[in-house]
Amino acid sequence: MTQAVFAKSRPAALSRWLWAVALLVIAVVAVGGITRLTESGLSITEWDPVTGVLPPLSEAAWLAEFEKYKQIPEYREINLGMSLAAFKAIFFWEWLHRILGRLVGLALLVPLVFYAWRRVVPAGYGWRLFALAALVGLQGAIGWWMVASGLTQRTDVSHFRLATHLLTALFLLAGLVWTARDLAMLAQNPAARPARLTGGAVAVIVILTVQLLLGAWTAGLNAGYVASTWPSMNDHFVPKGIDWSGGAWMAITKDPFLIHFLHRWWAWVAALALLLLARALWRRGGQREAAVLLLVVAAQVALGIATVVTGVSMWIAVLHQVVGAVLVAATAAALHRLGRRDA
Repeated sequence: MTQAVFAKSRPAALSRWLWAVALLVIAVVAVGGITRLTESGLSITEWDPVTGVLPPLSEAAWLAEFEKYKQIPEYREINLGMSLAAFKAIFFWEWLHRILGRLVGLALLVPLVFYAWRRVVPAGYGWRLFALAALVGLQGAIGWWMVASGLTQRTDVSHFRLATHLLTALFLLAGLVWTARDLAMLAQNPAARPARLTGGAVAVIVILTVQLLLGAWTAGLNAGYVASTWPSMNDHFVPKGIDWSGGAWMAITKDPFLIHFLHRWWAWVAALALLLLARALWRRGGQREAAVLLLVVAAQVALGIATVVTGVSMWIAVLHQVVGAVLVAATAAALHRLGRRDA
């Protein structure tokens, strides 16, 4: 292999590695959605990063875990009398979610240490890759912070902490995609500079982040269940039942009727912003990214409506969350294409 070919193969390999980690993050988001919809998130009441890798391996160990679960409000107020078999079912999803989170960390950190040791990380990328690895560790801490909110006074987790947990995962996903594409450019041209964020890109990010935040709050407050009709909400455009007694800010951040309403209609603002992004991409030669983005947006809108009219069918709702993650990845790729210095 010539030196030139070898120099190109290194960033190309790093790019493929980051795409693989990005797929793992999407898998974690999928299992996280199942965990939420099956009300499994509080089934493991302790955070043991090392010993928690293994599930209970004996009947006595299972009973001990079940006894810990029986001490929290969710069991006493909602699941009183739950069988051990039912507990094992919810325990599985939370355990799998945590295992996949650890796997993401290992898949990012172990190869990164190896690549750094071999000195094959291109100049200027080491800090970014280690920042992404650190973000995985932070995400684990945020996950426990979220779970802890539901162990003493509540029967579920704080929707604010749930939103932080989900948005951090999606930020990690976007960072992986952006960096993978930067490295792919470097593989094609060793002189290529990283893509930049344009003013329009920042606007798209803000609009999409608001929609993702509203989606996380909708999930955290079970707000999807307050109406199963579309486009009206229980025969009204603006739903009845919004509690304004605590003021507008309290309603916007905590009322399930209002949050559901905002989530379903802010979606069209986000869709318009992404449509304009796709048009800008198409005009600048990014037809592939534009086409992918449009397809994912259309699928996400359809799944959002389907989630509502099916009364939050679990698998449709999970698919809605997964495609939401794919939409973040597609948007990151599209914004990267728009911000290329050679574009």
